[in-house]
Amino acid sequence: MNNDWQRDSTNHHQKPHIVFYFSDTGGGHRSAAEAIIEALHLKYGESFTAQMVDFFKDYAPPPFSKMSDLYPEMVKAPRLWQASFYATNGRGRARVITASLWPIAREPARNLVRDHPADLIVTVHPIANTFALKALGANRPPFYTVVTDMVTTHALWFDARSDRIFVPTESARQRALEAQMQAEEVDVVGLAVADQYCMPAGNKDELRRKLGWPLEKHIALLVGGGEGMGPLARTARAIDESGLDLGLVVICGRNEKLKTALESQTWENPVFIYGFRRDMPDLMRASDVIVTKAGPGTIAEALNANLPIILYSKVPGQEDGNVTFVESEGVGVWAPKSQLVVRALTRWICRPQEHAKIVENTRRIARPSAARRIAQVLGERLGLEQKAVV
Repeated sequence: MNNDWQRDSTNHHQKPHIVFYFSDTGGGHRSAAEAIIEALHLKYGESFTAQMVDFFKDYAPPPFSKMSDLYPEMVKAPRLWQASFYATNGRGRARVITASLWPIAREPARNLVRDHPADLIVTVHPIANTFALKALGANRPPFYTVVTDMVTTHALWFDARSDRIFVPTESARQRALEAQMQAEEVDVVGLAVADQYCMPAGNKDELRRKLGWPLEKHIALLVGGGEGMGPLARTARAIDESGLDLGLVVICGRNEKLKTALESQTWENPVFIYGFRRDMPDLMRASDVIVTKAGPGTIAEALNANLPIILYSKVPGQEDGNVTFVESEGVGVWAPKSQLVVRALTRWICRPQEHAKIVENTRRIARPSAARRIAQVLGERLGLEQKAVV
């Protein structure tokens, strides 16, 4: 009865096993999988086991096996990346892509599902869906898709054979329905982020005292992702030279060269320059506004922290809709030039009622329970027993 990819359900001593298919083409796929696994443990303790598999790195043939290394370079050609995103997007075009690549992907996909037997499979990357489902065949474990693009979702996310598709926004749900997914199989839950980003906001003054930040000034938090990408230095200098009276916090991530360069400069305002930080939730909650690229994870984390958003860069294609979402929901603005960032900050500082309205909008649309909601559905499907204390 069991195929190679299936676990032996007759062994009652085995814990239910969940396998997540992901790839490090951008940080959001790994982060979402880790957030869901964390939520599962918070709700169900050690009553299950979980495994993450980087299908590109571990199973795809060259050059696809190098996608995690190639992706950062590919998005540095924004017009080409955007053109390729939209040229391949669409239900019919997605089918053509998967059909034409299947002769190449067949053996790696079969090896993937054979090597990682599962009681339940979760994909957090659009490329994995159709190839894994074809390799699994009809007699397969439950298969769930967690969409990690906020709005502009590629058609490859949506395969009707998936048992359930979790999407971050109503706009993403509409795209799923346009791709002819069944409405009852598409759930709007928000974007899964680590549990530390989903806690109550806390006391801003207490957080600032702990961090050594000024209590009386507006604090602008500048973020460029884990690698300190984007025009961080230029934007930080423009804000500091604008004449605004504020505190500036710059997160350089792992970009040590950028951190050293910024630390060597003379600043007019109180400026705090950090490398990679593990206390980003506290830094967000202690700030008044975030200036960042339009990555879905950072947007979701900022909303959970009730933090107004200024977007200064984006990856064309999958992040285009994030800009529209932030502006249409009244939680931030698109400011691709330094002077536009300064203008937005000036407006919000000079018009505190407008800033307060934006904060209220973030509370309205934030979905801090996304990972726990997904975990609950997965746990119920596997019949996991909930911990006594959550």
